Amino acid sequence: MDLTRRSAADLLGDLATGALSAAELMQATLDRIDAVNPSVNAVVVLRDPDDLMAEARGKDSGPKTGPLHGLPIAVKDLANVAGMVSCMGSPALAGVVAPADDIIAARMRAAGAILIGKTNTPEFGLGSHTFNPVYGATANPYDTRLSCGGSSGGAAVALATGMTALADGGDMMGSLRNPAGWNNVYGFRPSWGRVPGEPIGDTFLHQLSTLGPMARSPEDLAILLDVISGPDPRLPYPFAAPPVAPLAPVGLTGKRIGWLGDWGGAMPMEAGILDISEAALAVLEDLGATVEPVAPPFDAKAMWTSWITLRSWQVAASLTALPRAHLKDSAIWELDRGLAMSAMEVHRASVIRSEWFRTAARLFAQYDALVLPTAQVWPFEIARPWPTEIAGVAMDTYHRWMQVVIPVSLIGLPALALPAGFGAAGLPAGIQLFGPRGSDASLLGMGATYHAATEWPQKRPAV
Repeated sequence: MDLTRRSAADLLGDLATGALSAAELMQATLDRIDAVNPSVNAVVVLRDPDDLMAEARGKDSGPKTGPLHGLPIAVKDLANVAGMVSCMGSPALAGVVAPADDIIAARMRAAGAILIGKTNTPEFGLGSHTFNPVYGATANPYDTRLSCGGSSGGAAVALATGMTALADGGDMMGSLRNPAGWNNVYGFRPSWGRVPGEPIGDTFLHQLSTLGPMARSPEDLAILLDVISGPDPRLPYPFAAPPVAPLAPVGLTGKRIGWLGDWGGAMPMEAGILDISEAALAVLEDLGATVEPVAPPFDAKAMWTSWITLRSWQVAASLTALPRAHLKDSAIWELDRGLAMSAMEVHRASVIRSEWFRTAARLFAQYDALVLPTAQVWPFEIARPWPTEIAGVAMDTYHRWMQVVIPVSLIGLPALALPAGFGAAGLPAGIQLFGPRGSDASLLGMGATYHAATEWPQKRPAV
């Protein structure tokens, strides 16, 4: 099998035994990037190839340094990597070279990974469509006229096309889940706090966004999750969890799974989205699970109000130091909303969030996991900033079309984006399997069982 199509687990096994050299894998990686990246624009910063080959040869001749020893990884351009341009897709930061690694990059480097470059993201990660004025748009490898999703779009496309075997991403509003679904790979949003963010500014108030892994199998997700997980003493809310790799499949016999569909019509869906989701649920049923429809457990309007309040509050806090003239429309919208909020508005939003958490806890007393689609639409035209309507329903914000990810994001639940196959137009879609905080290993194990039965990511894209 082509090296660039093999699993991370297989590659790392051969690297560890010497059956494969890091230099051989690096050359195959560079060749693959050279062949396919011009058509998709997923890797937007790439270190000098001679330097990368030299580092790979050093891995071969030196001691084994960790579980990712010798594996090339491109880091999402929202995380700083020492010596690389880290502009977050914004002209305000164009050309800025990071002086040091962020925690996630430092942990991958310490585990032996070779950090080769950066993957594309929307400006500041805002929006589930990967385009920005610095690097342009990243195309969907299944149809390069269409969006790849976001904000971890470059990461998902790099995986789908074989440019990397593992990728990191972040998820506030579906940024690990939407691009996973649209690129036929896996994305995992861990329980909030399991993977630390940066110890910068306020570290107590904002609990919406998290970093996580992406891969072409749950087994590979588990490898990277272990590397990037673990408390940092500079941060509150430590989340220590036992390792999940090597991942053991979890049998689905006796598992109860609740299907939330379109939340009783509150979340409009394009034609075919519910159908392909239900086909994926049928696979879970064939594997022994009991799948039951669940009536809307919480008021969708209240949940949305809570979300956009807390999100704008958090996003505005991160943007206040940047020049307004360099911000895109969606960033300015978030900034202005956040700056105009009172403390009591934020408090009321958090009360709603707390009510949803308690409601979800009661649901998880009945179900082992719940399921929603990863997105409400199919991949759309790459030139469109965002969908303005779904099934005749107007979208009133730039991110309303991703409302389906809010039940997870609002309360920090773990969620595994599973590929669901291909629709009538040949485009991929996904479902999100989610559970209570701390159920990360169980979700990944169920995903491993599903993957063994489907192997969707092994269906190759056109490019």
